[in-house]
Amino acid sequence: MENHDKRTKRMLKKIILTLSLFACSLISLAEQLNINDDAPKTYVVVKGDTLWEISAVFLEQPWLWPKLWRSNPEINNPHLIYPGDIITLVLDERGVPMLVLESAKAKASYKWSPKTRQKNKDDMAIRLLPLEVIAPFIKYDHLFSAEQLEKLPYVIGSDEGYRSSINGFKVYVNKNLLLAQTYAIYNKGEEIIDPETAESLGFYVDLVATGQALRTGNHSKNEPATLKVSTAKREIRSGDFVVPVHEGQMFPSVFTMKAADKSLRGAIIKATSNGREFGKLEVVMINRGTIHQVTVGDVMAIKRLSPGVIETSTGPKYTVETSRWNRLLTSDGSNYKMLEEIVGELMVFKVYQQASMALILRTEKPARLQDMVTAPE
Repeated sequence: MENHDKRTKRMLKKIILTLSLFACSLISLAEQLNINDDAPKTYVVVKGDTLWEISAVFLEQPWLWPKLWRSNPEINNPHLIYPGDIITLVLDERGVPMLVLESAKAKASYKWSPKTRQKNKDDMAIRLLPLEVIAPFIKYDHLFSAEQLEKLPYVIGSDEGYRSSINGFKVYVNKNLLLAQTYAIYNKGEEIIDPETAESLGFYVDLVATGQALRTGNHSKNEPATLKVSTAKREIRSGDFVVPVHEGQMFPSVFTMKAADKSLRGAIIKATSNGREFGKLEVVMINRGTIHQVTVGDVMAIKRLSPGVIETSTGPKYTVETSRWNRLLTSDGSNYKMLEEIVGELMVFKVYQQASMALILRTEKPARLQDMVTAPE
């Protein structure tokens, strides 16, 4: 009898442990999916919708849409969702939120009609995040290393003998170009220095114009090539670099958004607006690239360390408000290990070796230079 009681207790302990682990896993999943307070119970897909936009209706973190759509593996192919489909927010048997799809195509197949049968075209299906949604906010500026710039052809002058920013202007280039090829003209900007390593990440260049090659030139005879400017954004100067159009300017037609790697940690090091603070739909540069496993479509949280606090004889004060003596008495400028708070999210759309360009998707307060970027929580 005594042995039976011991076996029973051991069995109960195993059951309790199993249930505890199961509950923890559910809590972990539920914490990852934060449903908007005003999320509707159902949503009818309309033409022009994207999975990103639909997920944002339900989720505070739209890039986690695969978790919310997990019971619909076919939705991994966005061309299987069409206008008229009904999406319903439900709880599964474990109480975890998910979206289910009631296809308008399936309902239509049960209806008889004398009308000609119509088939949904692929271009009617909704997509993840189409390029045209964010194209107006993407800058076509670029990042070149010093070695790359040394090899690029550049503008040596014009047919009028002065600087210009008008269309139809002809400029001369020091190296051979391909006849009828369209080229981009870049102005060399500032050198970008990684604030963490003090290493050069390259030179930031601004797109100033595009033009078409009218003459190929003959470099061996010192005969320059000729470009006719088709679109000028700003003044073209001698020394501006010439690069074939689309080189470094091609973007995917659809961005598949996903959370960045959990180990990632970097910082915002530049804003294309050159402002001190910046908000939603502004373009920024971060000091992480392909060597850090960053890829196009990565979504990252923007975080900021809360101000340090030092205990003084008159009570707690912010570090910046205290004396130098008080700051010297602390190991890292604060008596407390202050927390990093999320101020927004961004998405990478262009990746270089050591840096990336990203579009800010959301901000709770203006983002700043030196704000941290990490995997979203």
